[in-house]
Amino acid sequence: MTHNRYEAMTINTTTQVKAQMKVMVVKALGNSDVFQLAEKTKPVAKPGHLVLAVKATSVNPLDVMLRSIELPWSANLPEILHGDVAGIVTEVGEGITGFAIGDEVYGMAGGINGTDGALAEFMLVDARLMAKKPTTLSMRQAAALPLVAITAYEALVEKMNVAEGDQVLIHGATGGVGHIAIQLGKALGATITATHGAASGELAKTLGADNLVDYSTESVADYVQAYTAGLGFDKVFDTVAGDNIQKSFAAAKFNGHVATILPIEDTVQVALKSLSFHSVLMLIPLVHGVNHASHGRILTEIAALVDAGKIIPILDDSDFTIWQVAQAHARFESGKAVGKIVLTA
Repeated sequence: MTHNRYEAMTINTTTQVKAQMKVMVVKALGNSDVFQLAEKTKPVAKPGHLVLAVKATSVNPLDVMLRSIELPWSANLPEILHGDVAGIVTEVGEGITGFAIGDEVYGMAGGINGTDGALAEFMLVDARLMAKKPTTLSMRQAAALPLVAITAYEALVEKMNVAEGDQVLIHGATGGVGHIAIQLGKALGATITATHGAASGELAKTLGADNLVDYSTESVADYVQAYTAGLGFDKVFDTVAGDNIQKSFAAAKFNGHVATILPIEDTVQVALKSLSFHSVLMLIPLVHGVNHASHGRILTEIAALVDAGKIIPILDDSDFTIWQVAQAHARFESGKAVGKIVLTA
C-alpha cells in the first residue's frame, strides 16, 4: 500500500496511528490559489533538530517565487513553503544543549529544497539555524525578522564591515531587507542615507536614517554631492538591483564597497572604480548544507539589538492565519502591503 507523504499514514492498523498535523501544501507551481490544505505525519525530533509548534511565519519574495516560478530549488514538489518561523520548542533532539522544551525561538529553517517549512502546525528545524526570539517582541513580530535580518547582517557586517563613521547608502529604504538594514547600520554607528519612492516617504522617515532621498526626483550626482561632498559613499547596500545597481556603482567612492542581494549583469564600473563587490545569498546553509551555525549566531545578535531597542520590524496591518496563506500571497503581490505580511497559527 502506498501513501502520499501529505496524507494520513497508518503504521499499524490494529494498534497505533502516527500523530497527524494540518499543513498547507503546494503540489504545482501557479498563482496564490495553488495552496491546498492537507494532512501530514507530525515530525518527531532527530539528532541535532528541534520540533516547534509553529506560532507565526511571514511572507518573503522568495516564498512567492518558489510558489509561482521554476527556481533551482523547485524540483521537490509537493512542498510546504515558508522559511521564516517563530514558535515554541516541543521536542529536543539528541545532542542539543542550547534549547529546551518551552523555549520561544525564531529562525529561517525550511520551506525550500525539500525541507518542510512553516505552513504547518509543527515544524522540524535544524537547531543550528535557530535562536531564542527577542523577549521584547511578540511571536508575530519575531516571525518577520529572520530572512531579512540575516540578509542585512551578512551584507553590512560580514561582507562590508560597516563601522562607526562610515557613510552608507541603502537603496530600498522601506523594503523588508532595507528597513532592517537602516536600523542595523545606525546601531553600528554609520551615517545612513536611504532611498525611497514618493509613495513611501512618510514610512521612510520613521526608520532613523540620517538622510532620505526620493529616487524619483533626485539624481545620484545630487545626493552624492549633498551628503558626501562629491566623494561618494564608503559602502552601498543595494536591495533593489536590476538597473539600479549602476546607480549604486556611481554612488560609491573609488575603492568603496557595494553589496547586493540579487543577480546583476554589467560590472564594468566595479573594475573602473576599483570597487569591492559583494553578493549576499543567505540561503546557502539551507540549499548547500554549509555554515548552518552562522544563522543561529546572527539571529542571537539581532535579538540582542532588538531587545536593546535598536531594531524593530515594521508589519503590515493585515491579519491572516497560516490557513489563509493564499490571501496573504495575493496581498503581497497586490503591492498594497506596508511592512512585512505575517501569518499566525
